Amino acid sequence: MHVSFYLLSDTAADDTASQNELSTVPAHFALACQLCADLYRARQRVFVYTANQQQAEAFDELLWQFDAERFVPHNLSGEGPKYGAPVEISWQAPKQQRQVLINLTDTVPAFANRFSQIIEFVPTAAPDKALARERFKHYRQQGITPTTVNAG
Repeated sequence: MHVSFYLLSDTAADDTASQNELSTVPAHFALACQLCADLYRARQRVFVYTANQQQAEAFDELLWQFDAERFVPHNLSGEGPKYGAPVEISWQAPKQQRQVLINLTDTVPAFANRFSQIIEFVPTAAPDKALARERFKHYRQQGITPTTVNAG
């Protein structure tokens, strides 16, 4: 299993916040959309895990608004084709096998070990950073050495 933590910068968060002043969507969702597009083009099946139904619906909407040149076939869990779109979004455990987990929650999902690749985020806010550190420690305790990626 490969785990990557994407470190968000203060400037990236500020840029996103200024573009979406009224948005309740966390800043790292935009990066998650880009990663979904990249993974889709690499023919990876992705599961995006959110904290609740509201977040899942917000992320689904964000992907619909994403760059038209980089359309990402996606659906909320239980919608779409029988075996799901290449990118599935849910606040519940996945029902189908996928290679990549993009975790948008504050905790390590109980089903994380079902994926060969896990993507985590380290937001800029101090409380969120502390939660990311706990997830990092969890993976280390499982014998996994996560990598860090500067998302600049």
